Amino acid sequence: MSRFAAPIAEQIWDMKYRFKNADGSPIDVTVEDSWRRIARDLARAEKDPAAWEVKFYEALEDFKYLPAGRITAGAGTARQVTLFNCFVMGTVPDSMSGIFDMLKEAALTMQQGGGIGYDFSTIRPRGADVKGVAADASGPLSFMDVWDAMCRTIMSAGSRRGAMMATMRCDHPDVEDFITAKADSARLRMFNMSVLITDPFMEAVKADGSWELVFDGKVYQTVQARDLWNKIMQATYDYAEPGVIFIDRINKSNNLNYVEQIAATNPCGEQPLPPYGACLLGSVNLARLVTNPFETNAELDPEALKELVGTAVRMMDNVVDVSKFPLDAQAQEAKNKRRIGLGVTGLADALLMLGLRYGSDEAARQTDRWLHAIARAAYLASVDLAKEKGAFPLFDAEAYLASGNMMNMDEDVRNAIRENGIRNALLTSIAPTGTISLYAGNVSSGIEPVFAYAYTRKVLQKDGSRTEEEVVDYAVQLWRDKFGEKTLPEYFVNAQTLAPSDHVKMQAAAQKWIDSSISKTINCPEDISFDDFKDVYMQAWDQGCKGCTTYRPNDVTGSVLSVSESSEKAPGEGAEAPQATTGADVVYMSDPLDRPQSLEGSTYKLKWPDSEHAIYLTINDIIIGGHRRPFEVFINSKNMEHYAWTLALTRMISAVFRRGGDVSFVVEELKAVFDPRGGAWVQGKYIPSILAAIGGVIETHMVKTGFIEGEGMGLKSDPKAEVVNLTEAPRGKACPSCGEYSLQMVEGCMTCTSCGFSKCG
Repeated sequence: MSRFAAPIAEQIWDMKYRFKNADGSPIDVTVEDSWRRIARDLARAEKDPAAWEVKFYEALEDFKYLPAGRITAGAGTARQVTLFNCFVMGTVPDSMSGIFDMLKEAALTMQQGGGIGYDFSTIRPRGADVKGVAADASGPLSFMDVWDAMCRTIMSAGSRRGAMMATMRCDHPDVEDFITAKADSARLRMFNMSVLITDPFMEAVKADGSWELVFDGKVYQTVQARDLWNKIMQATYDYAEPGVIFIDRINKSNNLNYVEQIAATNPCGEQPLPPYGACLLGSVNLARLVTNPFETNAELDPEALKELVGTAVRMMDNVVDVSKFPLDAQAQEAKNKRRIGLGVTGLADALLMLGLRYGSDEAARQTDRWLHAIARAAYLASVDLAKEKGAFPLFDAEAYLASGNMMNMDEDVRNAIRENGIRNALLTSIAPTGTISLYAGNVSSGIEPVFAYAYTRKVLQKDGSRTEEEVVDYAVQLWRDKFGEKTLPEYFVNAQTLAPSDHVKMQAAAQKWIDSSISKTINCPEDISFDDFKDVYMQAWDQGCKGCTTYRPNDVTGSVLSVSESSEKAPGEGAEAPQATTGADVVYMSDPLDRPQSLEGSTYKLKWPDSEHAIYLTINDIIIGGHRRPFEVFINSKNMEHYAWTLALTRMISAVFRRGGDVSFVVEELKAVFDPRGGAWVQGKYIPSILAAIGGVIETHMVKTGFIEGEGMGLKSDPKAEVVNLTEAPRGKACPSCGEYSLQMVEGCMTCTSCGFSKCG
C-alpha cells in the first residue's frame, strides 16, 4: 500500500526528491528508500550509525518529520550540493573591488542552489562623493541590478533556482528609491525586498516625528517618519513589496547578540542571520501527531511530539557536519554556532482536527502551548547533545542566558543550559513549507491557514490526454473519510475568509516561542482600505512580531486562485466547502525538468556559405521514462557578429525545452524564418536563413533521438499558446515551471499548488 496520502504527493516526490540516475531511472524505488537514504546519511555523524539510522528512519516515516527540500533531495546522494537552504552573505564593502568580490561569492553560492540574503545598507548613497576618482557614487540600487542580472544568468545556465533577499535600513539616504524599486515591473525580479525597521523609527512614526536619513555620520535628508512609513505601506499595498523587518527587535532577542549583529535575513525572512550565516530547516508535521481527530477526545500526542522533536534536533545537528558549503566562511560560521531552524507544518490541519477555528483566541492559545512544548523539547534535546558532544564553540553561559529570548525561557531549561551548555545556539524557526507540505499529503503549510479545502488541477498525461485531479486538504480528506460528504463544520475556515487580524494573532502566538523568526503571509482582501491595511502592520508591531508580510490581490500581484462557492451559505449552514479552481483549461506537465548533474548530448558543425567561421550547436537531452528529449541548446561561433543573437537564441530555446511538453514546434518556427537578403543552398537543399539551418540541425537531432518520428513531423505551433477567455474570473499568474495558473502566496513565497514550484527554491 502506498505511503502517499494523495497522487500529488507521490508526483512531488518523484519530481523533486526521488534520487535518480543521470538517465532518469530511479535509484529510490519507493519513498521508503528515500527515507532510508536520508537516515543513513545523517546517521554517519554518530558513533553508532546503525542504531541512529533506525531512529532517524522512524522520525521520517509517514512524513512525521520533514527535513527541508535540499536535505530530502541531496542527503545520501554524494552530489556536490549544500544541504542548507539559504545563506546571508558577507557584509558588502563600500568599494568597487569589495562589491564585486561579494558578487562572486554570491554566484558560487547560488550555483550550489542556495538562496542568499544581502543588506545593501553598507553601500554609499547615489550621488555621494567617491574619493580619488572625482566621481559620484551610483548607489546601492545600481549594484542590486547587477546582482539581479547575475541571478538570471545562473538560472539560465541550468542551476537550481535560488531566491535572493535584499534589505535596506530605514535611515539609509536611498531608502525611498529602494521602497519604490518594484514599481518598475521589469526591475529586480529575482529579489524579495524588505526594509529594516528600527525601534526609534517606529517611535517616530507613532509620534509623527521627523526622521534623518544618514550615511557614514552625514545627514543627507530629514523627512517625516510617518510620510516614509506611508510610502512603505503604499508600495506594499500596490505591489506586495517591500516587506517589513523589525530589526532591533530581532537583535535584542537573539540568543547570540553577544557575538553577532544581524542586518539581513534569508529570502523568506524566517531566518535572520549574521554575515555568512546559513539556515538549516526542518518541520514537525503536527497533522500526523493528532490522535482521534474530530472526536471529543482528540489531542496532539505530547509524548510523541517530545520524542519526535528530540530526534529531529539530533538529525539537524548532524547536517551541520555532513553538509558541504559553497564557501569556507559559511562552513566556519555554521560550525561555530550550530544554528538550526526546527519548525512546524500542518498547524491549521491539527487545529481543525481538535475542532478549533484558526484565528480564534482558543486556537491562538493552543498554538502557544504547542510551540512552547516544541521549544522546551528542542532546547532540552540540545542540552543532552551538549553533554554528549559538547556545546557550540562560541557558547558563553551568562551572556547566552542574558539574551532577550532566553530571559523568557522556563527556569528549568535555563538551569540545564547553565549547568551543561547547549549544542545549538538557536533552534526554532518556521519556514515556508509549500512543497514539502504537498509531499506530505497536502497538509496545511507551516502555520498558515488552509488555503482552500480542495481544488482541481488538469494533468497532461504521457499519451497526450488530460485528466482532472482533485487536490484535497489533508484534514478535509480525513473528515471525508470519517463522515463522508457530510457538511463541514463552521470552524473550517480558510485563507479566503479570515480577517487579517486573525492572521496577525496567530503569528504573534507562535513568535513567542520561536527564537529565529517566522515566514508568514497575511492575506488581505483586495478591497481593504489603505488605513485598515496600514493597521495590519501596526498590529504586527504592537503584538511582538519580528516582521510582517502581506498579500493583497490586485492587477499587479495577480488574483492567485479564484474561489467559487456552490452556495452563498457558509459551511455549517448546508453549503458545500468552497473549492479553489484554476479556471481555464490549463496544463500541468507531468515531468517538470530539473537539470541532472550530467546529460547526454551531441555537437553539430554548421557551415553557412559566405561565413568565415562555422557555428557549433550542442544539444543536450534528458532521459524521462526511458526516452530522450531535448533539454538545452548551446550555440557557439568565433564570429563575434553572431555573439548577441546566438546567446539570445541559446537562452530562449533552452528555456522552452525545459518547460516540458511537446516542444518540437521550435523546429518549425525556426525553419520558417527567411532572410530578406537571401538564403543559401546547403547539401542540395535551399535553406531560407541561417536560423532555418539551425532549426534543421535541431530537427535532425530530434529525429535521431526518437523525439519526433521524421523530418517535418513536429508540431506546427506551440500547444500552450491557447486563446484565453478574458471574460473568465481573474486568475493568478502562470507557474514558470508547469504553466498552470495555480500560484499562491505561501508564507511570503509564490508557490505552485500543482507542481510544487517555489520562487524561493
